[in-house]
Amino acid sequence: MYDSIVIGCGFAGAVVARELAEKKNKRVLIIDSRPHIGGNCYDRKDEYGILIHQYGPHIFHTNNERVFKYLSRFTEWYPFRHEVVGKIGGRELPIPFNLNTLDMVYGERALELENKLISSFGEGARVPILELMNHPDEDLQEIAQYVYENIFLKYTMKQWGRSPKEIDPAVSGRVPVLLSRDNRYFQDKYQGIPLHGYTEIFEKMLDHEGIDIRLNCQGTDVLCLDPEGDVKVRFEDEPFHGDVIFTGALDEFFGCCYGRLPYRSLDFYFEHYEKPFYQSHAVVNYTVSEKFTRITEFKYLSGQLDMKDTTIVKEYPKAYSGSKGEIPYYAINNPENDALFEKYKALVDQIPGFYLLGRLAEYKYYNIDAIVERALDLAERL
Repeated sequence: MYDSIVIGCGFAGAVVARELAEKKNKRVLIIDSRPHIGGNCYDRKDEYGILIHQYGPHIFHTNNERVFKYLSRFTEWYPFRHEVVGKIGGRELPIPFNLNTLDMVYGERALELENKLISSFGEGARVPILELMNHPDEDLQEIAQYVYENIFLKYTMKQWGRSPKEIDPAVSGRVPVLLSRDNRYFQDKYQGIPLHGYTEIFEKMLDHEGIDIRLNCQGTDVLCLDPEGDVKVRFEDEPFHGDVIFTGALDEFFGCCYGRLPYRSLDFYFEHYEKPFYQSHAVVNYTVSEKFTRITEFKYLSGQLDMKDTTIVKEYPKAYSGSKGEIPYYAINNPENDALFEKYKALVDQIPGFYLLGRLAEYKYYNIDAIVERALDLAERL
């Protein structure tokens, strides 16, 4: 029945399915274990009518005109300017640390420090704190130490479940200080939220006569691989000779036969308040205090600013154990984990027509725009 089978219905799977059906005239089946399309970008209106992101906030941003034009086929955009603040010592400070943050932290000393920064690195520069830490000027070292301790260290410990000694200095060293007064979290040319939500993008993208969708279905229930057999792929116990595009967790597809790949997961706690706003920005990071890492207030993202009440979500990071209901969100990349992933990848390298695509399948982090481009490229190659 099918030329191609796609496992997973997030952006990776949906884009490649649409392209194969539309451009290559393929008959495509998408399989997803969840009861809905859209993967982690799935959004919906809650019982109060507020559009919430079920799996945490997603703000689209890109400098890639090809990707922006492609997604714009399926949505209009709400031009959202994403600004993040950190709750530090009872104050809300702009993040990433910039010249406005410098003013708020250092007061009368700020102008002198600003002049030193700009004379050393130039206006508009993104200076890694490792570079400031190694600078001969003690004042610039002091700024780097403030950013490290108050914005990076404890937030990262919560996010990744690591002690300070376990945090790679190279990672912390990349944390930037921005020598500008632009409070936007992203500086990309194109930024925004789909005007009617992410789910509508997927509904339109998958509305094609060449695409079938099967939800509440585990890929392993209908698909199996046999690297040693004459028939490499079987679908519903029948030989399958088409392409398989896999976007799920690769270790789990093979029953974690070499051991489980480590991921970080998240618990989301939604709360509703009968007041116009809960906080000052869409996202407030708790970089020092609290067990959660951030609070998102959704009406900022959706533009529903005139609603009389509001819905928020708090994010609590945790280790992923594979228990029912848990979702792997972030690969924990280090030499040991990456070597384990390569063992799983070697299994599929023996299977002609079996392709890995996306955060879980490739065990690496992608923004939305990057994975859309990879999906477009893969569809072109097939």
